[in-house]
Amino acid sequence: MQKIANSTNSKSKRKSTQNRVFDVQAFLDSSGVSRNVVEYRRSQKIYSQGDPATSVMYIQKGGVKFSVVNEAGKEAVLTILGPGDFFGEGGMAGQSVRMGTATAITPTTVLVIEKKEMVRVIHAEHAFSDRFLSYMLSRNIRIEEDLIDQLFNSSEKRLARTLLLLARYGKENQPQQVIAKISQEMLAEMIGTTRSRVNFFMNKFKKLGFIRYNGGLHVDPSLLSVVLHE
Repeated sequence: MQKIANSTNSKSKRKSTQNRVFDVQAFLDSSGVSRNVVEYRRSQKIYSQGDPATSVMYIQKGGVKFSVVNEAGKEAVLTILGPGDFFGEGGMAGQSVRMGTATAITPTTVLVIEKKEMVRVIHAEHAFSDRFLSYMLSRNIRIEEDLIDQLFNSSEKRLARTLLLLARYGKENQPQQVIAKISQEMLAEMIGTTRSRVNFFMNKFKKLGFIRYNGGLHVDPSLLSVVLHE
């Protein structure tokens, strides 16, 4: 009976550890962890394309625009990141310089973890390692979905999907449905169309009750119907 009890307790502890959600605040407060919390104002660059890739960053508050510029100087916005997102992880995969530019789109608080420290923590802190791996896999799936979206969907569907993603639709423990101020030009860059087309569809979504403006852009979950419509 004692062996069975010990086995049950052991399994229970393993299950509890597996289900434990990484607590960002606990990570910040933990001793022996080298970290740096930096606050950025709206439109301030966090790092620029070509800068040394020496750290991984975690957004605690605010939002970050990730963009790239080609040799002709044309900028393309690849994604908008929010609280709970990692970025700048390319250095972990051998990139020596930043492949794009990260810019705060609202007042933003970022946790900066140096690359060596990140490697150490990943090996020492299993809950953090699980969280980071899960995020990277989700990011990879998102990139594949973005590519399919660009190849096969209309600009209207791409805009609807982008707005839902920016509103954190479907993310656990993040019921946010209000998007911080973001220009139509930026939305146009993200979905690969013109500002006039974005303006047309935004007006259409507003008339249909999918979005509204009230202290920010409010996105109704019913906007999903545009994405699912054949």
